Amino acid sequence: MRKIKKETKKKNNYGWVIQLAIMAFTISFVFSFISEISLKKANLIISIIVVLVFIFLGIIFDMVGVAITTADEAPFHSMSSRNKIKAAKVAVILKKNADKMSSFCNDVIGDICGIISGSAGVVIATNLAEMTKIPMLYATLITTAVIAALTIGGKGYEKTFAIAKSNDILYAFAKIISVFYRIK
Repeated sequence: MRKIKKETKKKNNYGWVIQLAIMAFTISFVFSFISEISLKKANLIISIIVVLVFIFLGIIFDMVGVAITTADEAPFHSMSSRNKIKAAKVAVILKKNADKMSSFCNDVIGDICGIISGSAGVVIATNLAEMTKIPMLYATLITTAVIAALTIGGKGYEKTFAIAKSNDILYAFAKIISVFYRIK
């Protein structure tokens, strides 16, 4: 009996990994398309705004992933049963699937945003080099360093915040998701 459960669990995990890869491909394709369209003939200011949006998105989803992982499920059960709050029911579902939600938020969305902000940084570096006559090598080094500092600094800050306010963040995220999610 025990062997069957382990085999079923492994099989389910492979299915989830395949779904995760398909989601990563699709979201990466869409985000890259948006980035390419936005940056094709964009000036330096627009390019910086696009990169900042992707950095911010990556930080926000990383925060949500950490919050879902560290949140306490009990208050949401209480809110769900006593007050019949839809967002609380969604929060319970998210928390019960914390491993999958964390992978989606942190790895799929967070990592894709990091990759795209890095590739969009090439446009910034090129514009910066052309506008200032700085050699391309230095423009690329500066751009890469700034993007890395903002991403790593932002994620470092948000992790502390996400752990401290995990229930509030999970509930706020569940409220947003509950607008689109129908509970069975």
